[in-house]
Amino acid sequence: MSNYIIGLTGGIACGKTNLTDALSAIGAPVVDADVVSRCVTADHGPALPALRAAFGDGIFEGERLNRKALGEIVFSSEEKRRLLNSILHPIIIEECERLLSLIPGPAIYSVPLLYECGLEKSCREVWCAYVPQKVQIQRLMERDGISRKDALEKIRSQWPTLKKARLSHRIIRTDGSREESAAIVVSMWQETLLRLSHP
Repeated sequence: MSNYIIGLTGGIACGKTNLTDALSAIGAPVVDADVVSRCVTADHGPALPALRAAFGDGIFEGERLNRKALGEIVFSSEEKRRLLNSILHPIIIEECERLLSLIPGPAIYSVPLLYECGLEKSCREVWCAYVPQKVQIQRLMERDGISRKDALEKIRSQWPTLKKARLSHRIIRTDGSREESAAIVVSMWQETLLRLSHP
């Protein structure tokens, strides 16, 4: 297992993907729960049989998962969302931990629901991507082509980003440009490596 895990979290549409892309680009080891989630739900993925059993054939097109159909079901129902999480989270966490076990040094563990799943306990420190909710709403409306109401529903399906930020060791404001946000997180990573090499 990595000897120093940095949890990276934040609310939906807070720029976590941009941050992990920037870290990966400079060679930082990143285990991204979103990427793992897509892998375990890809064609022939290990999560598909349980998803079909729980939600039926309506979320599939043949053997392929229809993510949009599944999303519409779970974002409108707290009960369905909990059911989905109870299926996916153990599979995703197990694979993430396997990947982290292959990394000998410091690593980034990017998990949108880090606090919701209690995974902050496995991290030495936590960084939180943060923007005000009005920015989240605007980004979601533009990114997903959805209404303000639907954007708010998605945001409210997670812990408030401000709550996550207050629990974290460091906050990364991502309401500047993508380049500015990337530069901030790269600098934080480099500072961390320097600190760990000179305890």
